[in-house]
Amino acid sequence: MSNVKDELQDYHAYVMKKNRRKKLFVFFFQFLLIVLFFIAWQLLSHRQIIDPLLFSSPTKIYDLFVTKLLDGTIYHDAITTITETLIGFVLGTLIGIILAIVLWWYPFASKVLDPFLVVFNAMPKVALGPIIIVIFGPTYSSIIAMGIIISFVITALVIYQAFQQVDENYIKVIKSFGATKSQVFKNVIFPASIPTVISTLKVNVGLAWVGVIVGEFLVSKNGLGYLIVYGFQVFNFTLVLMSVLIISVSAGLMYIIVEYIERKTVKK
Repeated sequence: MSNVKDELQDYHAYVMKKNRRKKLFVFFFQFLLIVLFFIAWQLLSHRQIIDPLLFSSPTKIYDLFVTKLLDGTIYHDAITTITETLIGFVLGTLIGIILAIVLWWYPFASKVLDPFLVVFNAMPKVALGPIIIVIFGPTYSSIIAMGIIISFVITALVIYQAFQQVDENYIKVIKSFGATKSQVFKNVIFPASIPTVISTLKVNVGLAWVGVIVGEFLVSKNGLGYLIVYGFQVFNFTLVLMSVLIISVSAGLMYIIVEYIERKTVKK
């Protein structure tokens, strides 16, 4: 019996080691692709195969980043955009989840609202920018509102669909013990939908960034979106690309955090 247990432990250790190797292998190639991309970019710009005025170069972007880091100007813009994105991300997700719960709780409301939500989701949110500015004014509220609007409807639709797809047998079993609707939701519907909720968070990371950057394009006087617009206006594409890279890294870090939460939550 102990031999079987030892063999199972050895096999488990072997599988874990193999999985770690696979992850390291994938990470190595991801890192290699990034390095090769920047090397190719630098060489093409240096040899003027691509226009260095339009596409700048990694070294110029790095020099500008260090300059702005030392004088402290980049901190305010980066923190402003990241804060707006986090607020839009959290509120958009929460409002979407609450709306999904309302749609599940009241089937009549879901039938009435479903076509309107689908149409609103298909609508280009940028077109709502002027209306949002009129409602909230040219302030941070408009930017955060863009971050919320661009994500909460798709969140509600996806999570509501997940609620609807929970196995009816689980619901019948818990109802047979006299469970109320709130108990059904708390003990069956929501726990079964957690993987979908986490997956929606991963989608919302990108949507929140898109909404906030678009909002900053329209009304902001600072932030990374403003730096992009300002860079275009003064034809400083090094500033534009530096801002884009900061946004990319920040969005990537947010995505990694959500993935970490997914691994911890879904496993449990």
